[in-house]
Amino acid sequence: MSGDLQSEHSQAVALRIREELARRRLSRQWLADEARISLSTLEKALSGRRPFTLATVVRMESALGIDLRTNGGAAPAAPEPSGRGIFAPEEMGAYARPAVGWLEGEYLTLRPSFSEPGAIYSYRTQIAWDEEKGHLSFSETKRLDSDFEQQGFVSFPHLSGQIYLVTSSAGQYRVAILNRPSGGGALNGVLTTLVAGLGAQLIPAAAPIALIPSSRQADPEHGLVRPGSRCYDEYRACVHRIGERGYVLFPGQDL
Repeated sequence: MSGDLQSEHSQAVALRIREELARRRLSRQWLADEARISLSTLEKALSGRRPFTLATVVRMESALGIDLRTNGGAAPAAPEPSGRGIFAPEEMGAYARPAVGWLEGEYLTLRPSFSEPGAIYSYRTQIAWDEEKGHLSFSETKRLDSDFEQQGFVSFPHLSGQIYLVTSSAGQYRVAILNRPSGGGALNGVLTTLVAGLGAQLIPAAAPIALIPSSRQADPEHGLVRPGSRCYDEYRACVHRIGERGYVLFPGQDL
């Protein structure tokens, strides 16, 4: 068939793919979905029952973020060291940069205010690939309490499919756990952090949080958005939708 790889080349590509899937703990179904091919086609090629086509290999290279055609598909014997990798560390999910490019961008971030009941706290979150560290990072801006603007790394394990924005500082953690995008590209989830309690004491707190692509907001309000503000009703609806549609679960609320 035109476009089929030679038998030895196809076998080398199959071996490399099996090694990558095992090393990064990815499923064959995930690869088939990302490469936009059927699982049956992938299974037959990996088992040697049919050769890979060049078009299929190109799609899998894009999904995995690796070169499957160099040296017949075999892994390089001595890869050149580089601080600009395309794979995040395993402890962050070992995601490949080409597979998470859709997540990069600027987001309007909304959550309930911890200090003023009924108000919505609004600020900006930027997610981008850190070329030096080789993984996605996030940073916050436009917060009223600018001294507490967070920045950290993004973990994206394929096992759960959740997106984690993690701040780690001197053994303390602040984590936002987000679902994959819903309609319109919004990321909905829950934020776990520390807030000021009685006196100078810090206490644990959790709240629904939404990250909405900034392209959807022509003129956003940042800071403390109170009832009567121009964007209040829209922002409040975005936050309430998180619990109403089951994006997060807060058990025991009715006890």
